[in-house]
Amino acid sequence: MSATRVIERGWLGRIDPAELWRYRDLVFQLARRDLQLRYRQTLFGVAWAILQPVATMAVLSVVFDRFAKIPSDGFPYPLFAFAALVPWQLFALALSQASNSTVANPSLITKVYFPRVLIPAASVLSGMPEFAVSFVVLVALMLWYGVHPSLAILAVPLLALLAVVAALAVGLWLSALNVRYRDVRYAIPFLLQLWLLATPIAYPVILVPERWRLFVFLNPLAGIVQGFRWAVLGDGAFPATMLAVSLGASLVVLVSGLWFFQRLQRSFADEV
Repeated sequence: MSATRVIERGWLGRIDPAELWRYRDLVFQLARRDLQLRYRQTLFGVAWAILQPVATMAVLSVVFDRFAKIPSDGFPYPLFAFAALVPWQLFALALSQASNSTVANPSLITKVYFPRVLIPAASVLSGMPEFAVSFVVLVALMLWYGVHPSLAILAVPLLALLAVVAALAVGLWLSALNVRYRDVRYAIPFLLQLWLLATPIAYPVILVPERWRLFVFLNPLAGIVQGFRWAVLGDGAFPATMLAVSLGASLVVLVSGLWFFQRLQRSFADEV
């Protein structure tokens, strides 16, 4: 019996949490490999985790602070923007990596059996080191501007986890679609650009007209960004409603994404 037929027979089963737990070491090995490959033969290496959000912060500061005079809730605009860019960069990198993970691993998919959902899951986790580096830069920026964190900063790991869950939820849909329709890889950068503008990163939520706020709240990243600003800057009250909507939307997309991924994965070996 060929390896492909054995693999396909395993694909027909539903997700087994016990099986996923048995393969937990594989997730970390794949995440480590993805991280190493991402910075192999690069000039700046992991410094890109600093350069990208800092460069974006500089552009937003010039356009929205100097030119448009967008308010920043009483905080220096560079700090206001960077506090939102840290979770956004985690989400954007995790989503991009997860969406391309299946087509980037044809040998694993066609030759070795393991739960295929672990491939996008590992890709999402590979973005955590960059998040840690950019968060250190954020803390340094806070000290530079004389902003001292409160105990609310202890919520940062939970908010980062929520950003990872949101990225995995969308990434499961896109990674499965990417196997069948290779246009997806070209659409992802465009999608992320639109998503960045639709998320209150460069502007506070209060500037969004009342009739449009429901759509903003349905954006999972809106609650995460607002929660992150609250945790590190003490910006406003705890955004319980926005975070609840973000969590609910992420879970709905995650469950449906798992179903969709499982449904399409039986044909991965033939199409990848």
